[in-house]
Amino acid sequence: MSQVVSESFHAWQTAKETSDFKKFAPSLKKLVDLKLKECELLGYADHPYDALLNQHEPGLTTKQLVVLFTKSRKKLVPYVKSIFAKEKINDDFTKYHYPKQKQWDFGIELLKQMGYDFEAGRQDISSHPFTINFNSRDVRVTTRINENDVCEMIWSCIHEGGHALYEQGIPFEDYGLPSGEYLSLGIHESQSRLWENNVGRSMGYWKRNYNDLLELFPEQLQGISVNEFYKAINKVEPSLIRTNADELTYHFHVMIRFELEVALMEKKINVEDLSAEWNKKYKEYLDIDVPDDRNGVLQDVHWSHGSFGYFPTYSIGSFYAAQFFNQAKIELPYLTADIAAGNFLPLLKWLREKIHQHGRLYTSAELCKKVTGKELDFNEFMNYAKEKYGAIYNLNS
Repeated sequence: MSQVVSESFHAWQTAKETSDFKKFAPSLKKLVDLKLKECELLGYADHPYDALLNQHEPGLTTKQLVVLFTKSRKKLVPYVKSIFAKEKINDDFTKYHYPKQKQWDFGIELLKQMGYDFEAGRQDISSHPFTINFNSRDVRVTTRINENDVCEMIWSCIHEGGHALYEQGIPFEDYGLPSGEYLSLGIHESQSRLWENNVGRSMGYWKRNYNDLLELFPEQLQGISVNEFYKAINKVEPSLIRTNADELTYHFHVMIRFELEVALMEKKINVEDLSAEWNKKYKEYLDIDVPDDRNGVLQDVHWSHGSFGYFPTYSIGSFYAAQFFNQAKIELPYLTADIAAGNFLPLLKWLREKIHQHGRLYTSAELCKKVTGKELDFNEFMNYAKEKYGAIYNLNS
C-alpha cells in the first residue's frame, strides 16, 4: 500500500500538470484494488465502504450516509435552484489586487481574535491550507494568499483556525490517551466549519471586522458597504472547484465524490471511466460542463493518498456545525451580540466544555446527543440555510 500510494501521488501530480487522467488511472486502479482488499481484511457488516468510513468517522455506515445525502439532496437542490433564479450578487471587488503582506497581517489578527494561541503554534504559507499538531501545545496552521482574491486568505485562516482551536483545547495532560485525541474527522470539520461559516460568514462578524479590512484596503473596497460585502462573501453559484465552493453548493461536490467512491467499491464503474462519470455528475448536479481533467477528476489530492471514505466527513462536519451552533445560541443568549462585539471567549469556552475536553471518549453520535439532545439532524442545517440565505436573496417572503 505504501509503495502504491507513493507511486500514485507522483502519477497524480504529473497527470494534473498535463490535465490527463489517463496518466493517473493505472496507479489509481492498483490503489482501488488494494483498498478493496483492505476492506476485506478490516471487515464490515453490510458494505465494503463501511470499513473505509470507519477509519475517518467511526461507527458511520454507508447506509446511514445514503439516507443523509438523499434527504439533503431532496431539500438542498430545489432550494439552491430557487437562489440561482434570483439576481446575481456582485462580488467583483473581492477579486481586485490585495497586496500579500496586508492580507497576511489581517489574517494574523483574525486568528488572535478567535483565541488561537500563538504561544502554542504558528502560521505559515502553503499552496493547500492545512493544520498539523504534535500535541495541544504545538498546533500549527497554514494559509493560502491569492493577491487577486482576498477571500481565499480570510476563509483559509478562519477554517484552519477552527481546526487548531479544537486541537489546542484537547487536554494536554491526557496526551497519548483516547481522551487526549480528536474524536473524528466529521467532528474536527464541524469545528472548522462552525468558525468559517456560522461565525465567519455572519453579518455580526463583519460588523466587527469590516472597518479594519476597509482601513487596509480603502481603494479596493471604496464605496462598498458592509451589507454589500456580507452578500458578496455569501454568494451562491455553481463552481468547478470544491474548495472554492459556497457553503450550499459545496455539498453537491461532496455527494458526487461519495457516489463515485461507493460505485468503485461496488465495482459498478471502472477507474478508467471515472473522468467521464465525474463530468456527467457535474452536469447533473451543478449544470456545469467540466473543461478538462485538471479542473475535474484530478482537482483533489485525496484519492492519490488512498483517502477513500474521507470526503463525506466534510459535509457531515457542516451539518454538525449548524446543530452545535444552534445549541450554542440557545445556551448563550448573547452570542450574536458577542460576535458583533468581537468577543469570542464565550463561544470558545462553550466549545471547550461541550466538545474539545472530551477527546474521543464518545462516538460522534453520542457526543452530538450529549451536546444537543438529539442525533445529527440535517433539518438543523437546512433551517440555518433558509434563515440566512432567505434574507440575503429575499426568498422568505
